[in-house]
Amino acid sequence: MSVRRLAEHADVNLGMFHYHFKSKDNFIRALLLKVYEDMFAQLEITANETHSPLENLRAALQLLGRFGSSNRYLLFRLFNDAMAGEVVVTEFFSANAPRHLKVISSLISEAQQSGEMAIVPLPQAIAFLLGAVMSPVLLGVAVLENGAVAEHIAGPLEAGVLSEEAVNQRIDLALRGLAPSA
Repeated sequence: MSVRRLAEHADVNLGMFHYHFKSKDNFIRALLLKVYEDMFAQLEITANETHSPLENLRAALQLLGRFGSSNRYLLFRLFNDAMAGEVVVTEFFSANAPRHLKVISSLISEAQQSGEMAIVPLPQAIAFLLGAVMSPVLLGVAVLENGAVAEHIAGPLEAGVLSEEAVNQRIDLALRGLAPSA
């Protein structure tokens, strides 16, 4: 979208846009950071000392799942832009992905140390959990966006893959898959 069209859509003066952001890239950076910081602030407070490490991990994954579902079209677009080498987006991912991965890593480590989760290499646990939570969201959006499914399939796909209930079910399944052996 052009800056002019964006300003028209927002019903703001084009000069004010340039005054505040100087460029489209600066606007995109500011927008992405605002969306991310709102999510990250919530992620940092999901850990509750009165809950078990596994419950805290579940809460964090639920937050990420809700964020992913609520922002699925934005995330889909960002991943497409990153794959196309868009500098603003790749810089954003490079700067911010490690932040929430650090929180998730810490929660996984705590759950493993408490005996609530199998001891597997941390990168494996992260990939398994985030893959279970986010991959279906991104793939579901890709299928819906590209018209790869008929109309009568889109509704059930939305409910069965992209809904909060579906995300929570995948989280439960993934955490059960990483439960310690009896």
